[in-house]
Amino acid sequence: MKQPIIIDAPPSKSLSHRTLIAAALANGVSEISAILDSDDITRTRDCLTACGAKIAEKDGKLVVTGMEDGPKGGNADGKNKDEKAAELFMHESGTTCRLMTAVAGAGHGSFHVHGATRMHERPMAELVGALGKLGSKFKYENEEGYLPFIMTSKGYTKKKVEITLEESSQYLSGLLLGAPLAGHETVISVTGKKAVSWPYVALTLRIMEDFKAGFVVEIKKNKTWQVVPWRSIKGVTPGKIRFIVKPTGYESTDYKVEGDWSNASYFLAAGAVGRRPVLLKGLAADSLQGDRAIMDILSQMGADITVTFDGILIMPSTLRGIDVDMGRCPDLVPTVAVAAAFASTPTIIRNVAHLRIKETDRLQACADEVARTGCETEIVDDSLIIRPGRLPKGHPISFTTYGDHRMAMSMALFELAGIDATFDNPACVGKSFPGFWDEWKKIVE
Repeated sequence: MKQPIIIDAPPSKSLSHRTLIAAALANGVSEISAILDSDDITRTRDCLTACGAKIAEKDGKLVVTGMEDGPKGGNADGKNKDEKAAELFMHESGTTCRLMTAVAGAGHGSFHVHGATRMHERPMAELVGALGKLGSKFKYENEEGYLPFIMTSKGYTKKKVEITLEESSQYLSGLLLGAPLAGHETVISVTGKKAVSWPYVALTLRIMEDFKAGFVVEIKKNKTWQVVPWRSIKGVTPGKIRFIVKPTGYESTDYKVEGDWSNASYFLAAGAVGRRPVLLKGLAADSLQGDRAIMDILSQMGADITVTFDGILIMPSTLRGIDVDMGRCPDLVPTVAVAAAFASTPTIIRNVAHLRIKETDRLQACADEVARTGCETEIVDDSLIIRPGRLPKGHPISFTTYGDHRMAMSMALFELAGIDATFDNPACVGKSFPGFWDEWKKIVE
């Protein structure tokens, strides 16, 4: 066996967001280690400090002093009507936007919620509708249901709210993170026709539990609600699950963030489609992260993957196409779409309509960019079909990133087919993985 290329997985972006938020909402001081340093996490940091948290760097860790009495916006005490709203600038971070808008809604005062142009095009009506029912008021600067707006809140003043997970699970995660700050129990029920990305909700519940926020999850069976262990839930049926969040607040906790399966996916795929094995270190094989599914998906495609004491080892493999539902792990779609181009037979990726409201229309972007390599791609309803062709070894191809970090990192895999790949905006990887290209050099060299 050739010597494996060793890659250290970066810290989890999803867990970094949630850990920072819980620490900032807790009473006391928390030390957070191994947190991701990226554009999106910087946005969340800035929003939390705008709401009253103190975050300092010390010996490679973040020292977080929690807010007293929750997030504070402008005119929080109601005595100074001329006081400016707290600035919550989201730039292009959808996670920051959804989580922090809901968390700020659990605070007091006025908050100016805005971002970059693409952020103003992404729907927020479902979340702001739920926050409105909990007591927040909104003044829109442009179109109703979209950023930018001024949100004025007095905490979650109502006791019940409904939310769908059809567009994003982050709406629910944001409400869950905010609910422990209420002065009463809050019941959050899931409605709608379908629910996507449940594993991200599980990550939220894990962080809430680790920071001692009280909650129970109930499932409806035979017309009665029954409490179930939240870790036993593998998927959500709208109308049959609800969350009862206690008014406990959070307790400060020292915390280490685990490695990121989403950003590790490019290197795992590289081990399968390249010429040398790749060993990924720093990943928890039993992680609650939904994108741990990349191991199962690549295995179904024929990849040789072994969990060792040293890390996750993936060997060069002959891949075949598969038919896979990726509604639970949409961030992996670009990686799997590119891996499918290396396969011997077609791949169908199903249940991913919600990719259309990511940093770009990621469903169309995947179809268009993979097609540049000579593969046949087709979008049918909520599915992406990839029919592999002969990859043009030695040919230069300029890929469009759409300013989307996941598009840039996934399309880099085509270099392992001998394609001379270039990118219109390689720096966009800074959104989630600023050191990506340095690590990628180890793969392509």
